Amino acid sequence: MPISNKQKALLHVVKTKLHWSDEIYREVLVRVAGVTSSTELDQDGFNAIMGFAEYSGFKPSAGNTPNYGDRPGFATFAQLSLIRELWREVNGDRLCDDTHLQAWLRKYYKVESLRFLTLEAARKVIVTLKSWKARKAA
Repeated sequence: MPISNKQKALLHVVKTKLHWSDEIYREVLVRVAGVTSSTELDQDGFNAIMGFAEYSGFKPSAGNTPNYGDRPGFATFAQLSLIRELWREVNGDRLCDDTHLQAWLRKYYKVESLRFLTLEAARKVIVTLKSWKARKAA
């Protein structure tokens, strides 16, 4: 079964991101998948080329991940997600929604909301929650 148009478009994104010339792109198609054109590719060939592209340095971005933009000096989205997850783990069965987390942040870190946490404050919150979790486990 031939690959979809979206997969063909992704191959051209790979070509652009890795700065492959047309000659290099054709060479990869022949050596990795055994075809001369992307229209001849099947799913296995596409997967092989994508594997080679990742090996060559291509990093696919997940299209379903939220993008909150660049916020220099503030906590990253990954840090905020970790804080929420640690909060849930520490609180177990008790109420552990964002309202309670925000109340705790307000009391101990003088921050009204997670989105206002600085990078350094987020690190401190993570360390605090991890140590709290470790004490609970012991």
